Amino acid sequence: MSESLSNIVYLFIAVVAFTMGFWKALALLRDATPALALTVSMQWCGGVVYVMASPVGYRALGEATGHPSFATLPVYVGILVCFSMAHILTLMWNPQLRLKPSGLRYTLITWTAGYAAGASLMILFFSLADLSGPADPLRFNTAFADDPMVLLFLAVFLATLTSGTLNTWRQCRTVKLEDPQVQHALRSFAVASLGVFGYVVCSAPAISLAAMGNHSLDTVGVLGSTCGCIGTIGLYYGLSGAAVDAWRRERRDFRALQPLWDLVVARVDQDLAFSVSASRGRRLAVNVTFQLHRRVIEILDGVRALRPWVSAAPMVAVRHLHEQQAARDGTWAPLSEQDLEAAATAAALRDAVRRLDAATQQQRDRTSRPQPPDGPMVPLPGDDTPAGQERDRLLRVSKALVHPVVAAALLESETAGRTKA
Repeated sequence: MSESLSNIVYLFIAVVAFTMGFWKALALLRDATPALALTVSMQWCGGVVYVMASPVGYRALGEATGHPSFATLPVYVGILVCFSMAHILTLMWNPQLRLKPSGLRYTLITWTAGYAAGASLMILFFSLADLSGPADPLRFNTAFADDPMVLLFLAVFLATLTSGTLNTWRQCRTVKLEDPQVQHALRSFAVASLGVFGYVVCSAPAISLAAMGNHSLDTVGVLGSTCGCIGTIGLYYGLSGAAVDAWRRERRDFRALQPLWDLVVARVDQDLAFSVSASRGRRLAVNVTFQLHRRVIEILDGVRALRPWVSAAPMVAVRHLHEQQAARDGTWAPLSEQDLEAAATAAALRDAVRRLDAATQQQRDRTSRPQPPDGPMVPLPGDDTPAGQERDRLLRVSKALVHPVVAAALLESETAGRTKA
């Protein structure tokens, strides 16, 4: 990898790290947890490391300190710090360790002490090394391998990184979690750990030969930095990739619920909305989770306000028409029981809004709510849905609002109502 390409790649990774760190910091402000704090620290630390590791940053730090190769120390120690936080994060996710808090604390303290000892030895050996002469940001490992202190510095670095990466890989391969987002992160961490270990695999033989005066594998050593970049990207994807996917799903679900929100909130009572500006989700970029939860709550409030106007006729018509169509292979595919319940709910809500609008038009004072009809409340399908599953149910209802069976059921129940009148 040339210096120009290294500058582009390293600084790009730094920008990604800082961006993800800022995004996770917003989540940390809302929900301060040790795992999120470690994630933010790791991403920002990684951003700083890649700025210093880029040839332009490396040389600038060397000029500022008066020691051309000085940047190697904070970069390599920073790599250990970043990876140690990723490793500790996987230990904190391990359900077997979490069952025994004392065992988890012992494990965390042991690994933290190991990483701290490695970093301390690296600082000691680096300070004792003779690093006079020009610096090559990409070939430090092989350029100074003939110095015994540099060799010890690199040996401690690679040994600590090897034990950490292989243990993290083993942890990620064996731990099974119920949370799909965290399990996704663990799978990415496993691949990333092998990528970082690839840096060791490339660097160790190149350093060994360079220490003996043979520089035939120097290019292989440089290739190790590419493995490190791949491993870093894998770590960052593990930390944020699943979260980004969840964020995109939440944005999609928020917009998918818009038709149902328009029906049961905007057309029923604007006061049910948290705010007028939030109705279209103008702040979805940074606050999508809150907006989505708020939207579900508002829709449920709107459905509750419509309850006195709900009639059983549209729901009966939906099931009747669905059975007819299924019997003669009609114009739409048969619905599952969940989708059929959603269609029945959608028809009932559309009919309830129509009846509410008609009552509002008939009364003289249209600024006040009309008197609801007498009679018992008609139950809706899914009334006993657990809170954690309401989002999925309402998404099905919102999608069913435009289903042909709903339109046909509304027409049938409206015609039957006119006939009785």
